[in-house]
Amino acid sequence: MFGRKRKLKREFDAQLYNLLLDTKEEWERAREIEKYLNDYDQEVMVRKKIAESKYFHLFKEAKERQLRIDRG
Repeated sequence: MFGRKRKLKREFDAQLYNLLLDTKEEWERAREIEKYLNDYDQEVMVRKKIAESKYFHLFKEAKERQLRIDRG
């Protein structure tokens, strides 16, 4: 029974980790796009803020779950 719980935790931790990396990349892309704009673009600013919020929410969840990824 405990083996199954550990396996599920590892699977969900891996999914959370991958989602965290994807969200961080999305946030970084939005920041780069913002750098190259000559004027204020509200759509880009909103997209950047949403990506940033998602990233920090996932980061907080990973910290609470004490996320550990076995790389081996």
